Amino acid sequence: MSNWPLLTIVTFLPLVGVLFILLVRGEDDTALTNIRRVSMITTVFTFLVSLLMLVQFDASDPGFQLVERYEWIGGPFTYHVGVDGISILFVLLTTLLMPFCILASWQAIQWRVKEYMIAFLVLETLMIGVFTALDIVVFYVFFEGGLIPMFLIIGIWGHDRRVYATFKFFLYTLLGSLFMLLAILAMYWEAGTTSVPELLQHDFPTSMEYWLFLGFFASFAVKMPMWPVHTWLPDAHVEAPTAASGVLAGILLKMGGFGVLRYSLPMFPVASDFFAPYIFGLSVIAIIYASLVALMQEDMKKLIAYSSVAHMGFVTMGMFTATMQGVQGAIFLMLSHGIVSAALFLSVGVVYDRTHTRAIAAYGGLAKQMPWFAMAFLVFTMANVGLPGTSGFVGEFLTMIGAFERSTLVAFLAATGIILSAAYALWLYRRVAFGPLEKESLKALPDLNLREKFVLVPLVVLTILFGVWPTPVLDITAASVDNLLQHYHSALEVAGQTAQVLH
Repeated sequence: MSNWPLLTIVTFLPLVGVLFILLVRGEDDTALTNIRRVSMITTVFTFLVSLLMLVQFDASDPGFQLVERYEWIGGPFTYHVGVDGISILFVLLTTLLMPFCILASWQAIQWRVKEYMIAFLVLETLMIGVFTALDIVVFYVFFEGGLIPMFLIIGIWGHDRRVYATFKFFLYTLLGSLFMLLAILAMYWEAGTTSVPELLQHDFPTSMEYWLFLGFFASFAVKMPMWPVHTWLPDAHVEAPTAASGVLAGILLKMGGFGVLRYSLPMFPVASDFFAPYIFGLSVIAIIYASLVALMQEDMKKLIAYSSVAHMGFVTMGMFTATMQGVQGAIFLMLSHGIVSAALFLSVGVVYDRTHTRAIAAYGGLAKQMPWFAMAFLVFTMANVGLPGTSGFVGEFLTMIGAFERSTLVAFLAATGIILSAAYALWLYRRVAFGPLEKESLKALPDLNLREKFVLVPLVVLTILFGVWPTPVLDITAASVDNLLQHYHSALEVAGQTAQVLH
């Protein structure tokens, strides 16, 4: 099995499911059920194959593993893929969340089911490709390609203002990525290669580094999103179908964070160090501002969207501390947020399917009527706050320790964000689950059915498991993060010595 091109199989396996879906004829109930089943089997099978990848992975090796390299379009551009301790977890997160998203769409999507499932499976391929690419052009193709299926999913199957939201999402992310494309071209002209391992070893001139950093950061900041380029996210979330919100929050936002760890920090260390104070400032503003805006929301999805912006503030803060705790905390928080925020959106989808409203004011007293739902929603809400014993706590705690090492003020201001996040999350939960069950429309709501339990219960288990036992995640990332930071600090030392000589 060790000779198998595992990464290519995991990346392109969803497209095999697409071929099978295309073979299904007709629009009757049997055909639609077959389409849903094929999508489900494909995503589950992809997840199982990605576990084989994990089995073969050696956590003590900081370099790239399971590497494959094939000729592609000639010249220096090759199809080059591999994983290290940072990217393998994001591949697993992607393959893990997709079956739940398909399951969540089972009854919610009733028209153009074939096109919807194809869009989702194509999206899965493109997302996995982002995390495995070791050629910067291949990375760009996958990174940008993911826009198209997401654009279609929100634009066709979204809610009332879907066209506005989808265009806003598309234009924002496209504009950011144009700067990255210019930076990629400049790197190719400077280094003469597009291979990521070779670019990691290449020393770019310091004056050039700043511009390259800004080019890449423009794209990643929009993708994460950071304040002030975050405004597309609440609109996209509100209008997207439930499963698309889950994927958007769970995986697509992580591409920005992953990009910073793979490209910005190791390739442009001097520029990263130079811009770190500004990014701390933006991160703190994002944490506090997004939390305050979340407090004022009346739409459940919008509130969770703003909480995502706040959490991504913690991620950027942790990464740019350039400490072991900070970077590991940022990775852990991204994975935890991937599970928790996707689960929160899927939970909202459960009540939305029953009542067709996302307004917080339309609910109240659901704990009496839907105890299973209330229980699952409580776990995810607490993890979103960062309660000890849930996965959210570990990531936030580590990023705070990392921030404290760099700046007490930054750590203090970020801590106020945690208090605010507790305020809006508890307020949301109280309004939805507690209080008297007065509204007639809610008195007949059924609790979670078997399908919904299959969606939410595994995510509850993972949220608590990683909160109590974070070691497996931290062990996998440790060697790669340590290698990244050693490279980063030695590059800064060299730059410092060079500057002294020049003076």
